[in-house]
Amino acid sequence: MSVTIKSQREIELMREAGRILAAVHEELGQAIRPGISTLEIDQLGEKLIRGYGCIPSFKDYNGYPASICVSVNDEVVHGIPHKDRILKEGDIVSLDAGVIWHGYHSDAARTHAVGTIRPEAERLIRVTRESFFEGIRYAKAGNHLNDISSAVQAYAQRFGYGVVRDLVGHGIGSHLHEDPEVPNFAQKRRGIRLQAGMTLAVEPMINMGSAAVAWLDDDWTVVTMDGSLSAHYENTILITEGEPEILSLR
Repeated sequence: MSVTIKSQREIELMREAGRILAAVHEELGQAIRPGISTLEIDQLGEKLIRGYGCIPSFKDYNGYPASICVSVNDEVVHGIPHKDRILKEGDIVSLDAGVIWHGYHSDAARTHAVGTIRPEAERLIRVTRESFFEGIRYAKAGNHLNDISSAVQAYAQRFGYGVVRDLVGHGIGSHLHEDPEVPNFAQKRRGIRLQAGMTLAVEPMINMGSAAVAWLDDDWTVVTMDGSLSAHYENTILITEGEPEILSLR
């Protein structure tokens, strides 16, 4: 495993990539409403990303056909946008997006309510976001990777939720996916020791029911096995000697 420590120049480029991605997510969030198609969300996302002078990280990545992963209700991640997939009142929708700024990536995800949603769906979205912040309390130099993973799992499971095992976060930099893997659940080993200058995409994927997931026939869309709702919250973070810096949050 080769985990890269970013130089000051690389960190500056990733800061800008993160700043732009945060702005893109903010604008996409404002566009979410009943009646919009998942393809329209993707088209808006790509237009925004390119408008900021960036390249979408996901477009054609390993053959993925879109710029924004749009995952609805029981879809965990990697939902493929389609003109016939229309969001309706009461849905929840996860948007996962990445941008490349001068060769460096930022990656972030948010789950949104479509109109008015049930209180239990609101709670799932809130707890998923909170589990990210619980995890990164331990994201500082000298701690181990497993400190983050264990904290995410412990928090989400307090609410009886399933923490997805088949997908994990990752290192990020000049490549979208770099070492190390960043699980959202405790490992037997403590994992690498965190060092200042490491950049990670920490991304809890939390199901209202069981943790089990399946892949649809498109080979991309991951869904909950039991049909329960799933939420996703992700940011690109920088490890420092003190508190982590969240690069993809305004």
